[in-house]
Amino acid sequence: MIYKFEPILKTLVWGTENWVLSGVKGNETKVAEGPEKGKTLNELYGEEFPLLIKFIDAKKDLSIQVHPNDEIAQQRHGCRGKTEMWYMIGTAPGAHLLAGLSKAITPDDYVRLVDKGRITEVLADHKVAPGDVFFLPAGRIHAICGGCYLAEIQETSDITYRIFDYNRPGLDGKPRQLHTQEAKDVIDYQVYPSYKTEYEPRKNAGVEVAKCQYFTTDVYDLIEPVTVDLRALASNPKSFYIVMALEGEGSISGTPIHAGEAVLVLGEKEITLEPSGKLTLLTTR
Repeated sequence: MIYKFEPILKTLVWGTENWVLSGVKGNETKVAEGPEKGKTLNELYGEEFPLLIKFIDAKKDLSIQVHPNDEIAQQRHGCRGKTEMWYMIGTAPGAHLLAGLSKAITPDDYVRLVDKGRITEVLADHKVAPGDVFFLPAGRIHAICGGCYLAEIQETSDITYRIFDYNRPGLDGKPRQLHTQEAKDVIDYQVYPSYKTEYEPRKNAGVEVAKCQYFTTDVYDLIEPVTVDLRALASNPKSFYIVMALEGEGSISGTPIHAGEAVLVLGEKEITLEPSGKLTLLTTR
């Protein structure tokens, strides 16, 4: 079956998040149509759905933040940690984001830099364009900056440690809560040679852009229909397949889809991704 869900739109101090597939407690998306209409994602799946799927429209810079891994999140909060990825759909002129450290620091250095409002000085700053991909394992400091419209795929978790927020108030006019100390022992302090994912785009074929223990994601740039054999991809009886439309419109085995939507596929042997003109998709399993 192919399912669409009623999205949950969240307005935040920096822009909006559109949660198109969510099993987060208290924020579960519901089936939009068909005989299962009204069921939550978790009810449909039979347990907590392991991924949270969003479209993020950042009008202003997000806070500088980091997420704990599964072990620490379970110990502290009784939930999953958060490993995630971003795919840039649209970017304003000069758009950029922060991901990873640009120079080596110690945990004590980190605290001093945050206290002085200078943590951005040691973060890797990346100019971005449509099609750019960033994989963000738990522990990597990051921030989406204004002018970025992107798709986000992550573990089902709403745990964020906000490190620094430019001293701005929240929507209620009060300072937003920071988690500077909580973040200190979850940060990955290693400096890596590159933080952006490199891949070769192809027409009418899936190109893998992320793979980890939580999800595998491919991008499809389509001008012709493509059939995907889901039997070859299924890894267990609870296997699923998510399709996000990033640009254009078309259908997933007859189910219409357009930019900004996502569908969940359960129990199908194969599906056909069919563009109406041009269609760019992310698929995740």
